[in-house]
Amino acid sequence: MDTSVTQRGQTVIPAKIRKRYGIAEGAKLVWLDDGKSIKVVPVTEDPIKTLRGRGKGKKLVSRLLDERKRDREREGRHE
Repeated sequence: MDTSVTQRGQTVIPAKIRKRYGIAEGAKLVWLDDGKSIKVVPVTEDPIKTLRGRGKGKKLVSRLLDERKRDREREGRHE
């Protein structure tokens, strides 16, 4: 499905997608940009439930621990 972006940066969500995901007027959407692609996720009443599992397969815990290790090394602490 293709849509266009207006001069004001607006676009239309195709009816088939709106119906499938229950997106109605006034619905909130989250735009997720991972640097390679953009995902648009409708936010339900429970936003934590909506986003649960979005990082699956991205090894986020390993990445976090590696980043913390680099932070400690920059601070001169080696644990």
